[in-house]
Amino acid sequence: MLFSRAACLLLLLPALVACSGSASNNDPVFEAKLQNEKRITEQNITKRQIKDAELVVETASNQMELLEISQIAQRKAVSPDAKYVAQNVINQVSALLSELKVLAKQKNLVLPTGLSESQAQQVGEMTALNGAAFDQKFADALTRTIEQDMDINEDLQTESYDADLRPLATRQLAVLQDLKRAADDLKAKLKP
Repeated sequence: MLFSRAACLLLLLPALVACSGSASNNDPVFEAKLQNEKRITEQNITKRQIKDAELVVETASNQMELLEISQIAQRKAVSPDAKYVAQNVINQVSALLSELKVLAKQKNLVLPTGLSESQAQQVGEMTALNGAAFDQKFADALTRTIEQDMDINEDLQTESYDADLRPLATRQLAVLQDLKRAADDLKAKLKP
């Protein structure tokens, strides 16, 4: 009887592993949110803190995307303006992300280790382009991602349960607003 139960378990193991797989296997953003939610739930913390953790993960993810596309633009952009804006984004967002990582560590929050699947796909599409088409796609992606990050930081600034997140969001918003103006100017210069 013992042998047959063990054999059944061995046969079911691959199916159980396959069923337990999800988007988290390929999506670091989903995995970070899941780990934070699990930790917060185990500690019997409020749902507002879960929302704070989700927003911190999303802003980190957006900032990682901004760094990624800007680093690619440093190599591929043909417009000197695009290269300049990309370098500025790298400088500014690196500091934002570092500050966010310090706070996340203090709060025992897990941040993503890479881009989400949709972000990676968008970056891949952008990377496939060259010349003026690349520069335009970079400017569009830059504007879109900065706007998303601004929205998240506005939510953190006004609705965060954690009082430490509000001043961080305020500082981040000031930098993101400057980057948004630069991205808008770049889009206007690159218009065909």
